[in-house]
Parts: sequence; structure tokens; C-alpha cells
Amino acid sequence: MENIFPTNKRHIKDVVLVHISSFPDFFLSELGSKFLFLFYSRIVEASEGIAFVYLNDSGIPTGFVAGTSNPRGFYSRLLKRDWLAFALAAIPTVLRKPAIIGRVARAVFHPSDNPVGNDLAGLFSIGVLPEQQRTGVGKKLVQAFLKESKRRGCNRVFLTTDQDHNDAVNAFYVKHGFSVKRRFVTPEGRRMNEYWITLPEHVL
Repeated sequence: MENIFPTNKRHIKDVVLVHISSFPDFFLSELGSKFLFLFYSRIVEASEGIAFVYLNDSGIPTGFVAGTSNPRGFYSRLLKRDWLAFALAAIPTVLRKPAIIGRVARAVFHPSDNPVGNDLAGLFSIGVLPEQQRTGVGKKLVQAFLKESKRRGCNRVFLTTDQDHNDAVNAFYVKHGFSVKRRFVTPEGRRMNEYWITLPEHVL
């Protein structure tokens, strides 16, 4: 697929910049570049990791998508091995915003409630620089993620995103075949949509 390539370690710094630009007020961005660098590095290194970048004409990532197959198993193994590194990476944020410590602790020490199964994949994050949004980059990244998920034997893909003040993103996923299967509220009071898509036999 044009301009879409598997993410490797030399792309991670730019992926972090795209993430922060795409999600300036979100929790993971608040945890800082060191935390994000560790997070995306571990996805790229993992055998179950699924990650792609969109490279501009200069070969610089201006969009990315990242997730894994068997997502609950991934988080469990990741946190068992690297909980200390993630905790240390979050310290600067905790020092600046002590009130966030409860949320950081949950993120670092407790595996998520992601569905489990080798036949499914979780799309954790997708971001595109503002100047390249609405140009088809996001669509290409989603298609690459779905195609690779299918190649690995996954039949379904899920993701979560905010319900509120997020109309364009929700419309994007619906447009590309995802359906809301569950709505829930996080401990912080964020209302979330959980989307699923069943992959056809052949994914373009």
C-alpha cells in the first residue's frame, strides 16, 4: 500500500510526536514522551504487535496505527516484564500532577479489561498529523491494520474511543465498517464507545 510501512524502532520518536500532536489533552500524552516511547517500542518489539506508519515524501512518519493480536494477553505480559520501567517513566507526570496518581497506578499495575483471544486484535491507537487529516491517510492505516490482523488469523478487531466531543472520529470508524457493541464509563467519568468489526475472508 502506497506510503504505508511496518513500524520499526527508528520510527518511534516520530510516532510519539504524531501521537502528542493528535491527542494533546489525552491521558497517554500527559504521561509524556518517555512513557509513549516505551509503550510504542514494546508494541513494535512484540511478536503479537501490529504497527504501521505513513511516511511522507521525505520518509518521515506523519501518521501511525498500533495494536496487537490477543490484546489482554499482551498487556499482562508487558506489565509483568516492564512495570518498573513504565512506573519510572510516569514519575515526572505524577510530580507535576499528584492528583493523577490513581489513574497512573491503574494504568501501570492493572491489566486492562480488553477481550482475550488469539482470533481477535485490538487497535490501540491511530494518529495523523493535522495537516494530513482528511487526505485518506487514516483510511490507509486502518486498512493496513485490518489486512495484517487477518493475515495473522484474526477474525475480529475492536477499539475504544470517546463518545463525547468526538463526532468526527466516531463517524470515521462507522464509515469504515465498525459498529458500536458496548458503551461504558471509565472510573474518571469518560463515556466510551467500544467498536468491533468482523473481517471478511479477503481484506483489501
